[in-house]
Amino acid sequence: MQGKKLLGQSAERVYVGIDVCKDRLDVYLHPIGQELSVANTIDGLRKLKRVLQKHDVALVVVEATAKYHWLAHRVLGAAGFRVAQVNPLRTRLYAQVRGQLAKTDKIDARTLAIFGETMSPEARPPAPEAMADLHEIVRARQEISDDLVVLKNRRGAAQCDFLKREIGRAIKSLQAHEERLEAEIKRRIERDPALKRRYQILTSMPGIGSAIAAVLLIGLSELGTSSGKSMSLLVGVAPIAADSGETIGVRHIRGGRGYVRRTLYMAALTAVAWNHDLKTFYKRLLKTKEKKVALTAVIRKLVVLANTLVKEDRPWQPIRP
Repeated sequence: MQGKKLLGQSAERVYVGIDVCKDRLDVYLHPIGQELSVANTIDGLRKLKRVLQKHDVALVVVEATAKYHWLAHRVLGAAGFRVAQVNPLRTRLYAQVRGQLAKTDKIDARTLAIFGETMSPEARPPAPEAMADLHEIVRARQEISDDLVVLKNRRGAAQCDFLKREIGRAIKSLQAHEERLEAEIKRRIERDPALKRRYQILTSMPGIGSAIAAVLLIGLSELGTSSGKSMSLLVGVAPIAADSGETIGVRHIRGGRGYVRRTLYMAALTAVAWNHDLKTFYKRLLKTKEKKVALTAVIRKLVVLANTLVKEDRPWQPIRP
């Protein structure tokens, strides 16, 4: 539908920016300057489609905002529009470079549209609905795991016996909830042959357990499709150069997918204890690097290794002397 020339359709190429909220989508069409707001629902997106089909849409740009952009991505992608999902940090920095300091939903939508024309972010098809559901369940399991850590710390600090018992009951309830989520995650992975194979490859790596593998499946779905350096940048563990003239600055990591990086940090702690090669690598780095820097390098090694194994479709095997 989108590719067909409709009667009365604008001849000018249009870039669409969508600022996403839980209940509303603020939309800006650049360069024609048209603005509109629609509900973040199927009916609201049908209205938006009717508007966009009157124009020659080059690209639709949406920010990644938790899960609230998923519906718009799926509906517009299914209608034939090219949709790019971008990191909010990139567009915020872009706005500041342009001298746009004010921030409202309408301004953000306009910035996204102009960003789409200037920077040409890559358009990707939306994740299948089944994958989006798995993503939501895995993230919920992560949140439950974080809540359990908080409750266990609170129980450890409690002095009142009554409070300890109450916290203990809450912990048992959350643990049961976590187990149900874990079982559902495994069930959904098992019934998808491609996901199951990737899951088996990831869990073959020392330090990558079932929970971490599930996070990688939904949070780093690009594994195996690009270079190890690209994957490191996506996770946010690639050192970024900061040189000027003859001065060589200190490299720092920046950006990336924080929840994937935090999960891999725990994997790195396990890997340096049980993976002989990574343990040796880590100890060598500790002679000249801080512990945090050395662990970041281990995470980078894990990402590159995972990317290689998935690309080559083979499980991890220890290096024989």
